[in-house]
Amino acid sequence: MDIEFIRESIPLYAEAAVLTLRLALLGILGSGAIGFICCLLRTFRVPVLKQAAEVYIELSRNTPLLVQLFFLYFGLPRIGVVLSSEVCAVVGLSFLGGSYMAEAFRSGMEAVPVSQGEAGLSLGMSRHQVFFYILLPQAAATSIPVFGANIIFLIKETSVFSAVALADLVFVAKDFIGMTYRTDEALLLLVIFYLILILPVSAVCALIERRVRYAQFGNRSIVSGE
Repeated sequence: MDIEFIRESIPLYAEAAVLTLRLALLGILGSGAIGFICCLLRTFRVPVLKQAAEVYIELSRNTPLLVQLFFLYFGLPRIGVVLSSEVCAVVGLSFLGGSYMAEAFRSGMEAVPVSQGEAGLSLGMSRHQVFFYILLPQAAATSIPVFGANIIFLIKETSVFSAVALADLVFVAKDFIGMTYRTDEALLLLVIFYLILILPVSAVCALIERRVRYAQFGNRSIVSGE
């Protein structure tokens, strides 16, 4: 293990980590927006758009991100649509993650008792008010663990961005291995930098989960009085 090589390589890995994190954040924000819109369409049963959202979810979840990136980067130029590598990465990650976020919202909505919505309607609230003020807050609290798992999953999925000529962490690692043949050092740095990106996210998600948890949704110590 060449410590000097590792020390000299850290700046390039750090630069690649910044790019990876930036694209991951944009993709996560995009996927969250798409997932929320799909949840609205399915909850309010918007004609045609509800079915379109369901088709999108099945298409997105059942195709690999790498295939989606190839379609965006190599396929679209065939019809005159040329996207940069970064745009392809963000769009691809958003397209993939949107379906998972939509299912997270759906599972959270289904966990809220039907009586909650019925109670709101009986008090004279509109369907929109019931959704935004009663159902959505409880569904979001319930879905926090799933959202956290999806965010971590999407960050790890950035490992395929190098396929569309992006100088992310995997690209840098493969470049070092090809030029210097120092496989152990390059892969060690790759693992370390991915841990640097993911472990804080995991810790924050766990903290948020503990803060929003309450008795009705699984805090046994409160329910049992322990």
